[in-house]
This record gives sequence, structure tokens and C-alpha cells, in this order.
Amino acid sequence: MNSLIEKLSPFVLLLARVVSGYMFLLHGTSKFFEFPMSMTGGNGSVELFSIYGVGGIIEIVGGLFIILGLFTRPTAFLLAGQMAYAYFFMHAKAENLFLPLLNGGELAIMYCMMFLVFIITGAGKFSLDNKLFGTK
Repeated sequence: MNSLIEKLSPFVLLLARVVSGYMFLLHGTSKFFEFPMSMTGGNGSVELFSIYGVGGIIEIVGGLFIILGLFTRPTAFLLAGQMAYAYFFMHAKAENLFLPLLNGGELAIMYCMMFLVFIITGAGKFSLDNKLFGTK
């Protein structure tokens, strides 16, 4: 059983990296291009030189880097920090700091945790980091 898990591990890490990077990328594209439009009708196009604009750029570039497995650890560090900031400064209030389902911050926490995992594990065997730099 352990050998099967060890054989599947690089593929599962690839799948987790691509899916989470793609979903994160979509947060950036929705900010600038209203694609995909959210169920609430879209965010509208944000100004480039605003906090949401900078966040959108980080989400697009960071999402692409995570998908490709390029500069994964430093990118994941930046993205985990962005999501921690998003949770504590955009979602959490004093009365519901530890209730992310009530303050709408559960997705920010989940992304933060996912990116912390990528800081530790790296991009894995199937990544540009491994191909270009020999680092997994």
C-alpha cells in the first residue's frame, strides 16, 4: 500500500497545485476582466493601482506560477501572506475572528493553508522548478 501511495504522490501534488493555482488565477481575472462573473454579478473592473488591483495582479501571476510549478516556494510564501492579510483585514472582525463561516473568510484560510503546504513540499516532480533548477 505504501508503494502505491508513493507512486501516486507526485501526481496528486501536481493535481493539487494545478487546481489550486487555476482557482486562484480566476480570482484575479474576475477582478480585472469580470471573468468568470460571480454569482452576485461580478466585482466590476478594479483600478490597477488600488489594493484590489495589486491583489489581482498577485493572484494572476501567482496563480500561473503555482500552475507551472515555477518559483513555487517564494510564490507560495507571498500568496499565503496575501491570504492571511485577506482574512485578518478583510473578513475577520473582533466578534467573529474565529468563526470563518460567519465572516466569509473560510476560502482565504483554505488558500493560506494550501500555500503553506506548497512552501514545505515545493512544486514536486512534475514542475518547472524541478526541470529548470532540479528542486522539487
